[in-house]
Formats: sequence, structure tokens, C-alpha cells
Amino acid sequence: MAGVFSFVVKALVVILIFGAVILIHELGHFLTAKKCGIKVNEFAIGMGPRLLKFGKGETTYSLRAFPIGGFVSMEGEDEDSQDPRSFQRASVWKRILVTAAGAVMNFILGFLVLLILLSSMELLPSRMIADFTDDAVSNQGASPLKEGDEILSVNGRRCFILQDVYYEFTRIAGDSAEFVVKRDGENVVLPQVTFKIQEVTEAGNMIQQDFFIYGLQKTPLRVLGETCSWTMSYSRTIILSLMDLVTGRVPLNALSGPVGIVQAISEATDGGYQNVLSLLALFTINLGIFNLLPIPGLDGGHLLFLLIEAIRRKPIKQKYEAFIHMAGLALLMGLILLVTFWDITKLF
Repeated sequence: MAGVFSFVVKALVVILIFGAVILIHELGHFLTAKKCGIKVNEFAIGMGPRLLKFGKGETTYSLRAFPIGGFVSMEGEDEDSQDPRSFQRASVWKRILVTAAGAVMNFILGFLVLLILLSSMELLPSRMIADFTDDAVSNQGASPLKEGDEILSVNGRRCFILQDVYYEFTRIAGDSAEFVVKRDGENVVLPQVTFKIQEVTEAGNMIQQDFFIYGLQKTPLRVLGETCSWTMSYSRTIILSLMDLVTGRVPLNALSGPVGIVQAISEATDGGYQNVLSLLALFTINLGIFNLLPIPGLDGGHLLFLLIEAIRRKPIKQKYEAFIHMAGLALLMGLILLVTFWDITKLF
């Protein structure tokens, strides 16, 4: 009975996370289109056949079978239309706003989720070292860390929050790294802080954290400031991960598709609501960044064509643009299928 209840809870969490991220994204397109006077024919959550629908005014609202996306169908978006309120007849700047609004809403959702997450913590994690473990080695050697040091950067990359330090630990090759810390009010460069190596079966080896950090008392301003830092940190981590994929630092099969995301949400649910909130924030910010990539078929691809139109003061022929976006979508669907196959093989 407990197993069934756990399965139901996890399934509901998965649906809520997917639903929230998709809904907020499409709501951004929808509300901005309405505000810009563009006619919206349909607002849909999910893809595939319709399960439910109802009409209000000029717009049909629908819930579709597969919770892997959604769309806002605007008049004249993909075809010629003589309607004065069609998408193509709106000014290029209004179309840019409508296209970018989905990703912007994802960032706003991520910020709000992180605000809730940090507000729920008893103490806020700092980057200031409070103590070391009994077997610590980072407090020894020619350039040791000391109690009271505030970590500012690791290997030249600024650390906004404690998670940035942990993320850099996964990127360090070898057993040492360059730290910049604030010590007695001054920035001090520590060229070679040494750590023990921790063996991790699947991810390879990584250095072992051997220090503890101070917790900060919450104040409204501190929570707000930390929320901004966490949002920037999550965004940068996603961008760095994408760059690692492009440069080959991380193999392509490290990508996760719908199956991998569901598994990650399921594992986060076992860890409590704070883990779920953290994953939701990461997921929605990731969707916002990914959608802004200049890839045909994504919002970023559409934005690229709109920016070209704004510069040359003349749109690219719609049939050519439509063909490029269709080709991009086909390649993206192929990648999703491939990543889903990798996710399934990892399960077994």
C-alpha cells in the first residue's frame, strides 16, 4: 500500500512540475500576444490529440494527451492571413516580445521558486569556511585554506553561491585548484589548494570537500539578494554544461530526455520538498535558456529570423523560414528520441 501511495505522489509531482513549466512558458506567449493585439486561435497544454477543450471569446483552450509541451496558435503565425490582427501583420518588435515572453516567464518562475526555497530554509548557506574535517588536507600545504576564509572564485571562475564551489569541484582535473578568498578584508590568491580525491563510480573521480561553512541568518533583503545570486548561478551552470557538451568535455549521451527528467524528479521527491523546488527551478531556467538558443524550431530560432528582419527591414520569405523551422524541429525530435533511448538503457 505504501508503495502505491509513493508511486501516486511521485506521479503527481512529475505532472505538476511538467505542467507548471509548460503552462508558465505558454502563458508568457499568450498574455503578451493578447496585450499586443494579436489574435490567438488556441492555447494548448500538452501535445497530440485533445482530451478536453472549451472556447472563450476568440480562443479555444485545450488539454492534450502528451504532457511534453504546449503551444499558442496565433492567427497568421505559420500561414498567410488577411486578418489585421494576425501575427505577421504585427510590428517586428511586438513579434519579438511575444516570441521571447515564454522564456522570460520561465526565468521569472525560477526566481519565484528559488525565493520560496530560500525562505523555507532555517539558515542560508554562505561561502565562508567555519571548520575542517579531522582528515582535511585543504588547510595544509603551501597555500592552505583557513577558518574565516570566504571563497570568491575557484580556478578563475567566480562563485556566487556555495553550489558554484561544488560545481567547480566536479570540473577540477587533479587534486588541486586555485582559490581566491577574502581573508581579513583582503582578496588573497591561493594558487594550489590541495584536496583528497574521492572515487565516484559513474562520474569518475572528483575532489573531496573537507570543510564546513557558516550558515547566515535570514533577513528579507538577504533572502532577496541570495535569490538573485542563485538564479544567476543556476543560469550559468546550465550555460557551462551546454558549452561542455559542445566542446566535448562532457559526452552527448550525458544529456537527459523526458525519461531521465522523470527519474530525476522521482529521486528528488524522495529527498523532500526542498529538493523538488530546487529541481523545479533548475528545470524551468533550463527550459528558458534552451528555448533562447538560435536553433530553428525553437523560440531562439524564431527570434534570430525576427532580428534579421529588424536589421534588413524586410522579412525572409515565409515559405523558406517555415521549411527551416520544420527541418530544425525534425532534428530536435530525432535528438529527443535518441536521448530517450539513452535514458532507457541507463535504467537497465
